Parts: sequence; structure tokens; C-alpha cells
Amino acid sequence: MRWGILGAGSIAGSFAAAVNGFTRAQLVAVGSRNRDRAERFATAHGIPTTHVGYRDLVEDPQVDAVYVATPHSEHREQALLAIGAGKHVLVEKAFTRNTAEAEEIFAAARAAGVFVMEAMWTRFLPHVAALRRVIAGGEIGEIVNVSADNGHSFGFDPTGRLWDPALAGGALLDLGVYPISFAHDLLGVPDAVHAVGQLTTTGVDGQVSVVLSYGERAQATLSTTLWARTPTRAHISGTEGSIQVDGPFYAPSSFTVTRNDGGRWTFEQPVARGLQYEAAELARCVAAGRTESERMTWDGTLDVLRTMDEVRRQVGLVYPGE
Repeated sequence: MRWGILGAGSIAGSFAAAVNGFTRAQLVAVGSRNRDRAERFATAHGIPTTHVGYRDLVEDPQVDAVYVATPHSEHREQALLAIGAGKHVLVEKAFTRNTAEAEEIFAAARAAGVFVMEAMWTRFLPHVAALRRVIAGGEIGEIVNVSADNGHSFGFDPTGRLWDPALAGGALLDLGVYPISFAHDLLGVPDAVHAVGQLTTTGVDGQVSVVLSYGERAQATLSTTLWARTPTRAHISGTEGSIQVDGPFYAPSSFTVTRNDGGRWTFEQPVARGLQYEAAELARCVAAGRTESERMTWDGTLDVLRTMDEVRRQVGLVYPGE
């Protein structure tokens, strides 16, 4: 797989390092609106071709797949640009600002016959695969509660991406997508969504707490904030035991199973980086002729976005142009 990287920020750098270090894929091109930034990125990651702007990147005949690593506000336009050039696309989470934008991307991908996936790397990590096997095997019984948090302390910068409504900033799309996607992965689509939150002076969400309800007794209790560093752990409570996932739960991690009968054991599998797993998933799916991943389906992305749309409605967050 020959990758073109659209955007040259920090997450793009992490992806480039993971692909270079742990896959057989090639990084063949990078595109940025800033020539110096693109050239520095290319030098740092051994990428032979740089493009100023994004159209030249997606139209580069060397490129098989495009990784979109720009702010959420740009994902729709840039994913459609890559699809229009016939390229497979991996779009950084959150996939888009809202459900309608994602539906447009998936419709275009379906018409073009190309692969598209949200880059929710957590879905592909070894510890998540292992804990899903534990749950499926009935070791902790029926899930009653999933709790997860993702908070980081960012210095206030009214011109920064995280604080800018025009760039779809805020805690939810950048950080809260992880606990929400994790709950969806384990429990599915909720029956009800309850959210409270506070907005920053710039008009994005600074902190949000969410309760998702499932059936008669299962719940997910989730939180995210830009204002404080939280434990970033996850806990899965069942009728026969529980699983404690060490923080950060959404990155390569370990977990401990504690059963009601006194049994206790820990899963540990050290993993460097982690973004290589989503890159490998794209390569496998493309080789198999598939246009979507069975692990991170288009419907799965849409379900998470519908939940986040409802959370934003309840906390009063609307982005410019919506």
C-alpha cells in the first residue's frame, strides 16, 4: 500500500512513524498548504514527494490511499476530494463534524467503489480484541455498566484548533469520541442519550458528561474535558465480574479481570505505537476487495456520530455553517 498523507500535523507524524516502523506499506507523498511544513515532514519521515495543497496530493499517481489528518472541519471536503480521485481513504476521528457529512462521504465512496474508514485506532488494538473475547466468553457475565473518561489539560488559546468553532474544536469531537465509540463497541446503539456540559468563552464544549442507556439496566457513563487531566481509564462491570482497563484505555494498554468468585488475572501485551493496526486493516480490506471494514463499519461510524450529534444538541453546541 502506497500512502499519501494529507496534512502534516502531530497526528500525521504519529501515523507516519507507525507505518514506517511496523508495516510493509510505503509513505510516498505528503501534502500541506505550507511548503516548509510539508518539506520538514517529508524529511523527518523519509517521504520522497511533497505537494503544496491537497488536490495535487490526491491526484498523485503514486498514491493508493490517502490518510486525512486535518481538523474535523475539513474532513468532509478532503475525503470527497480523495474519493473523487479514486483513492482509498482513512479519515482521522472524529470522522466528520456530524452525521450528514459522513453520509455524504459514504455515498460518494459507494458510488466510486473505494474503501473508506474512520481512523478509530482503538478498535484494532490487541487489548481491545482480547477484552472483547473475554466478554464474549461470558467471563464477567452480562454487562451492566461501562465507564470511561478522556480529559486533558490544555492551555487556553483562543486562536488554537481545539478552541475554535470554525475548526470544529471542543472536547467532544477530539477526546470524547473515544469513550463514546468504546461504549458503542461494547454495548451498541443506546436507547437514550443524556448529556450535560459547559461551553468555553470561544463557544466550543469545554467539558461534557454523558449517560447512555441500554435496555432495562445497562448504562455507559462517559466524560471528557479540555480543562483537566483525568485518569483516562475504562471499567466494564458485569454480573459475574469486571474488567479494569489501564489508562489511556484508547491507546495500547493492559487490563485486569476480576471475577465475583475471586478469580483475577491481567492481560499485558506491550505494543509500540499502535496506529499501524488501522493502516494494516485498510491494506487487508483493499486486498480483499472490500470497501468497508467489518470491525469499523460505515454504520458504526454513523451510529457514533448520531450519538454525538444528540450530545451537542443537548449541550447547545452548533458549529458555523451547520
